[in-house]
Amino acid sequence: MFRPFSLFVGVRYTGARARNSFISVITLISALGLMLGVAVLITVLSVMNGFERELQTRILGMVTHLSVHGREPVEDWRALADRALREPGVKGAAPFVELQGMLTHRGTVAGLMVNGVEPEAERNVSIVGDFMWEGEFDSLVPGDYNMVLGYGLARKLGVELGDKVVLVLPEASLSPAGVTPRFRRFTVTGIFRVRAEVDSLLAYVNVDDAARMSRQTGKVEGIRLRLDDLFQAPRVGWTLQQTLGNGYYTTDWTRSHGNLFQAIRMEKTMMTLLLSFIVAVAAFNIISSQVMLVTEKRANIAVLRTLGATPGMIMRIFMVQGTLIGLAGTGFGVLLGILLATNVSDIGQWIESTFNAHMFDAYFVNYLPSELQWGDVGVIAAIAMLISFSATLYPSWRASRVQPAEALRYE
Repeated sequence: MFRPFSLFVGVRYTGARARNSFISVITLISALGLMLGVAVLITVLSVMNGFERELQTRILGMVTHLSVHGREPVEDWRALADRALREPGVKGAAPFVELQGMLTHRGTVAGLMVNGVEPEAERNVSIVGDFMWEGEFDSLVPGDYNMVLGYGLARKLGVELGDKVVLVLPEASLSPAGVTPRFRRFTVTGIFRVRAEVDSLLAYVNVDDAARMSRQTGKVEGIRLRLDDLFQAPRVGWTLQQTLGNGYYTTDWTRSHGNLFQAIRMEKTMMTLLLSFIVAVAAFNIISSQVMLVTEKRANIAVLRTLGATPGMIMRIFMVQGTLIGLAGTGFGVLLGILLATNVSDIGQWIESTFNAHMFDAYFVNYLPSELQWGDVGVIAAIAMLISFSATLYPSWRASRVQPAEALRYE
């Protein structure tokens, strides 16, 4: 595309100082604007990728991919699990009993969701065992009435390992003393921390203890399943529904957290589109600077034409100059974007600690995640270069249309 003569002249005079310093300023602004646009795009997409990763690994690692509920309490959950594990794509199964209630400790009360689980089987469907802050997840021994709390919940109640807490269920029981709520004292034997909203909402007890509290001793509500591909949860759930019959029904993560996942993807798309306008503005600056450069260099263009340069050569010279501006802006923008994307988590933590700000309390993670994906970097760089190259076409075409006689008339 760029022949040796056009390439040499274009490179030779790209950095040459124009007589009109205003043109040099506009050219510099064009390169800086392109650099800023590319860097911001890379950084924002990395942050959005980080949020998406945290949603999949932390939130959806704690939330069930797919669950099978019995319309009546399930007595033999292992037989049900064996049937589910025969379905392609299912890699783990564990029983569960869910309770909602209040937890009290020394006058402090907090609402929570209690999951009754079998610790060994739960590791097949949840990551909670890998994020123990204190204690052991395997301490949930049947009959001991032990409890594992989320870090946020433990801080709110002010409890530590070994403390006693009282779980109060909303169901009332009739006794000689009158109507009293159902409650049970548990011992805190573990605290988990996944740095997500579930830290303040969730607690675990043994499935047998939870079944006794729900007056379904020896039975469970159903089983939780972990899938190879969580995005196949609706399809696998529908297949299991047909296989197991009317005695069971299925629910999957898309019903509870699907909107959040779709919102993040939509926000990522919209942010990419909106921030692309920064690159577009930089491209318009390249057009304006090149048009002004063509106007200033009309006499030089005329001299080259009289020496035998063809319109195509002139056009390629200015295309080389505009492309080099785009290449410089894109290259420095990629470097700056990579630097920001790989350090944005530390920057966010520094801002929070320095200014005592809590910027991420409203999100499902309490820090600013980031994941640099080289595919995104390549796409952004390619788009920026394509836009920059396209911005050189019109000014270069104008330069090729300069007539030597007319340009040199007043020189």
